Amino acid sequence: MGKRLQLKEGLLMGQQTSYPLALDGGQSPKLSRWLWLVKWLLIIPHIIVLFFLWIAFLVLSVVAFFAILITGRYPRAIFDFNVGVLRWTWRVSFYSYSALGTDVYPPFTLADDPGYPARLSVEYPQSLSRGLVLVKWWLLALPHYLIIGVFTGAAFAGYNQVRDGNAWAYGSGLIGLLVCIAGLVLLFAGRYPRGVFDLLMGMNRWVFRVTAYAALMTDQYPPLRLDLGSSEPPPSAIASDDAPMMPAPVIP
Repeated sequence: MGKRLQLKEGLLMGQQTSYPLALDGGQSPKLSRWLWLVKWLLIIPHIIVLFFLWIAFLVLSVVAFFAILITGRYPRAIFDFNVGVLRWTWRVSFYSYSALGTDVYPPFTLADDPGYPARLSVEYPQSLSRGLVLVKWWLLALPHYLIIGVFTGAAFAGYNQVRDGNAWAYGSGLIGLLVCIAGLVLLFAGRYPRGVFDLLMGMNRWVFRVTAYAALMTDQYPPLRLDLGSSEPPPSAIASDDAPMMPAPVIP
């Protein structure tokens, strides 16, 4: 009964999904050869807004932490706001240097935009474990942090921070490397390698799943796998034990 209810609630764009967070991105058939070279400039207004939105996201996540600890529920208003921040972030990331998947400028809104090629949703949990909230965002998510650190470059930057003390360091990670390759192919050949795009979607999907889990928005442990392609895989394509629910510790 519980699994059946999860499948009914896990909908995005009319499709059932295999994880509470569903991330999709439709690659535009025609992309500008050169626009990606200046997208860093075009997204500056979004970066400014997202800076303040993510501060609010972090503060409200702390509020949600205590609410879950006391009531076992994630306040719905905070949940909807935080999903909106993730959704906005994904649209800007898809447009810019996490995918270069579209040249359509992202809208300035927390709400879902059915007309935009990049979409994200998180199904609202009716209840959450009070015990799991104490450990999932740091201890249980640690293996995922190591993996997505390689994807995003955080692992390289962290290594240099330890090695060089307080020296500034930056690493673009696999996502940045693949986006650079895709941009160069697009610039000189006028096409976007489909295999690179599918791989980028899988890595971005992994990053956002872990973000939602660490932000306490679900108790379902993120799967240790790359789900490639524009759309989420349907539940029928995934073994039932591939992404198990992490057990909640017993609280006396």
